[in-house]
Amino acid sequence: MAIITKPPKHDSGSTETRVALPRLPHVSSPVRLRNRDAADGPPRGYLRKCGLSRIDMCEPARREELHGVHKSSW
Repeated sequence: MAIITKPPKHDSGSTETRVALPRLPHVSSPVRLRNRDAADGPPRGYLRKCGLSRIDMCEPARREELHGVHKSSW
């Protein structure tokens, strides 16, 4: 039976990464990117097909400027 006193050292650049990571800006991560409205920029209620938010889609739909989109009225 062998007793390991020190774990093997794997140097695959982790030291450089650990030093360089805090230097990056907080919002530079690609994971933090959000889809935003092309007109005024809110990230919530974003519709991918047209690139606008649901609020900006409401006015053209109400004026019937969008083909195939019907404003529901109750």
